[in-house]
Amino acid sequence: MPSLIDLRRRIRAVKNTQQITKAMKTVSASKLRKAQERIVNARPFAGEMLRVLKGLSSRIESTAHPLLASSAPNSEAPSLLIVVTADKGLCGGFNSALLRKATAHIRDTSDQVALALIGRK
Repeated sequence: MPSLIDLRRRIRAVKNTQQITKAMKTVSASKLRKAQERIVNARPFAGEMLRVLKGLSSRIESTAHPLLASSAPNSEAPSLLIVVTADKGLCGGFNSALLRKATAHIRDTSDQVALALIGRK
């Protein structure tokens, strides 16, 4: 049986680990909140950029570039699904939810889907 000093040392080590984990969660929550704010703040810019690009594409001949063609895309070519997972710590739940959504999207579409996977985890 371990001695009283060993037990106290073990309890102290577990408490220190809990404090570190709590600090990591707090930092990651703060980073997530800041990232969400940046995304929300970028929405007006993205809308304005879309409006400008639509205006430009309506004034340019569609033969100038293949992406300006208004015809339907090739039905034989698979659509591309880009999945970007997080590489940093404490992201297991985020990655699981993301991969679940991607899998559901692939199952729901009747067309062929090509995958572009980005991220290590």
